[in-house]
Amino acid sequence: MTKDFFLETYLAGDGYRWQLRRYPPAGTARAHVVCLHGIQSHGGWYEYGCQRLAEAGFAVWFLDRRGSGLNQEARGDAPSFRRLLDDVAEFLRDFQGVRTNPSLPIPRSPIPLFLVAISWGGKLAVALQRRHPGLVDGLALLCPGFFPRVRPTPRQRLAVLWSRLTAPGRLFPLPLNDPELFTATPRWQRFLRDDPLALHQATARFLVESVRLDGYLRWAPRHVRVPVLLQLAGRDRIIDNARTRAFVGRFAAATEVIEYPEAHHTLEFEPDPDRHLGDLIRWLTGRVRE
Repeated sequence: MTKDFFLETYLAGDGYRWQLRRYPPAGTARAHVVCLHGIQSHGGWYEYGCQRLAEAGFAVWFLDRRGSGLNQEARGDAPSFRRLLDDVAEFLRDFQGVRTNPSLPIPRSPIPLFLVAISWGGKLAVALQRRHPGLVDGLALLCPGFFPRVRPTPRQRLAVLWSRLTAPGRLFPLPLNDPELFTATPRWQRFLRDDPLALHQATARFLVESVRLDGYLRWAPRHVRVPVLLQLAGRDRIIDNARTRAFVGRFAAATEVIEYPEAHHTLEFEPDPDRHLGDLIRWLTGRVRE
């Protein structure tokens, strides 16, 4: 399978320029799919899945979060969790004809628009339904990071809080630097160890904003009024599946839950990623036909 995507640059409302990968669909687009990655990852981890979606007729847009992946400016930082939500909302509004960035080829179209969010990106996708409702027609949450099992130590958390007051740009290591947390597949473990774009540190400001986002999410479930697909990995060492199921069960919308008992956190890195991708394509296709 060839890598058939385009790198684009998007201008945020506060002047930050962040990058994304655009995958044109095979033929006429059935729907638009906008993707959000996790705290450490970036769009380059998910090229195979994006190409599968494009081959199935979906126009795919994978956004690299500001300060991560392809974006080198303010590495590991963000002004606030609300600014991260606004980044996504500004991009999504361009599909409705509200032209934040006229240079980017985002077509105004009546076809559906879906948000696919992975790991930490799931927090943004659900919080978006509270801060900016009505922008998407459905959510697919892949091992969303609402309830992490891997956390900084109490001493590290105190250091982050103190630095937020005294040196908000100070960098701290993310507690996810073991590739075995993400996958049991050796070639993908090697990929993660050698990945130059992965985020291994974040600022005190970003880490505190992530906790503040957790608080914001407590009141988000009643705002989720679009169909939801939840995909979980049975051997996930990064998120708490039971708490995740309970949280998603509070959504004010129909939710389909699929768990892959032998899978690890990053479903893209499973020996057979087509299994979860097939379920995702089936779910998206079903929502397009409704």
